[in-house]
Amino acid sequence: LSVDTLQFLLFLYVQQVNKVSLRTSLIGEEWPSPRTKSSSLTGKSAGENKNWNDQDHHAFVQSHLLDMLELLLEREPLTVSSHSTHSSLVSYEAVCALSFLIEGTVNKSRMVYPLHELALWQPCHRQNGYSKVSKAFSFPKIESWLRSCLTTNPFGMTACLKSGKKLAWAQQVEGTTRRAKIACNTRVVPEVFPMVIMSQVYKQTLAKSSDTLVGAHVRVHRCNESFIYLLSPLRSVTIEKCRNSTFVLGPVQASVHVHSCDNVKVIVVCHRLCLSSTTGCTFYILTPTQPLILSGNQAVSFAPFHTHYPMLEDHMAQVGLATLPNYWDSPMLVCKESGDMSVFRLLPPSDFYTFVIPFEMEGDTTETPGGLPHAYRKALSQREQKVQIWQKTVKEAGLTKYQRKQFQMLVENKFYEWLVQTGNRQQLDSLVPPAVSSKQAAG
Repeated sequence: LSVDTLQFLLFLYVQQVNKVSLRTSLIGEEWPSPRTKSSSLTGKSAGENKNWNDQDHHAFVQSHLLDMLELLLEREPLTVSSHSTHSSLVSYEAVCALSFLIEGTVNKSRMVYPLHELALWQPCHRQNGYSKVSKAFSFPKIESWLRSCLTTNPFGMTACLKSGKKLAWAQQVEGTTRRAKIACNTRVVPEVFPMVIMSQVYKQTLAKSSDTLVGAHVRVHRCNESFIYLLSPLRSVTIEKCRNSTFVLGPVQASVHVHSCDNVKVIVVCHRLCLSSTTGCTFYILTPTQPLILSGNQAVSFAPFHTHYPMLEDHMAQVGLATLPNYWDSPMLVCKESGDMSVFRLLPPSDFYTFVIPFEMEGDTTETPGGLPHAYRKALSQREQKVQIWQKTVKEAGLTKYQRKQFQMLVENKFYEWLVQTGNRQQLDSLVPPAVSSKQAAG
């Protein structure tokens, strides 16, 4: 495996978009802060989360364009002070690397091209200083050309929320979903992977298997006390600033990134899982790569993938994921904070229960792909034996009709108390379909 060196340099450089200000820390704010302060995706507060704000991305590239171009220059054209000169040339390979960050259109058409293809377009040569002899670009000209053409991403997250198709997937319950925003940019985006954004879903069960989701980049933001089922093959998923929620996802072709979340459960088959700044989260996963534990995590639990739905294996085939290899139990500590290996644990078999997806669908998958590890299978088997013994004991107790009725009421009351204490009553209540009058939008 390898990555392009120049692209990797740019990747490292753009991490500055979220750098912490030491000056800010002097006026009394906590530092370092693993979490940014933002009230909404479209707000413009000083603590806006820049991961979600395309205007911040545009401003960052505009203000750092000179530095990025100099970073990509060959060693020889630089002066002693390592800065570019008027005669410096930007290689075609450097412009290819910039395509990692920048793409564009010609005459505002719907066709999107990588930057290096646009730069080689004949009418642009005069503006960007391309020379067929040297097969390179004039440094001052290409900088000026890029700066004059750069605009905010018209297909990004901000644009998706403002002008994308609004999806009425969450039940419109008064007082709980008035702030919820669910949108998709399928209508306006070119023939590339679409984006679906879900923000501020509160105390809801949201379930969807839809063409809108197939191959989509899904962004979930500030969801609280909710159960979200997205049962379609997905391209990538980002879950950020969510609390006390459960996410059941279809197979994810690329990565699932969970950031700044508390007490969430994520159940997914994915190519890559990355965690940062999470607390008390549990991940039931099937993945061919080691889960990456970045900085700021506490009390992370990993467990084997433990559920299925009828189309699961078909969806796994669509995104190229199989049951082996499976590295759910081999996470990698990318940021070993003080050498602390207690950041994560493997969920004890005694705490392990299978998860039932409570929806009817067509399909052939009838069990968890790949099965369960022996220790977890054994724990489930022992638990099933206890249930069978209990059922046999009740059956052979010789209770009268009145005693059976009293006993049934007692069991139901205890079960109801357990539902309330664990918070599972909310999940069951939200599975009841909405009234016919409250129609859901298509999508």
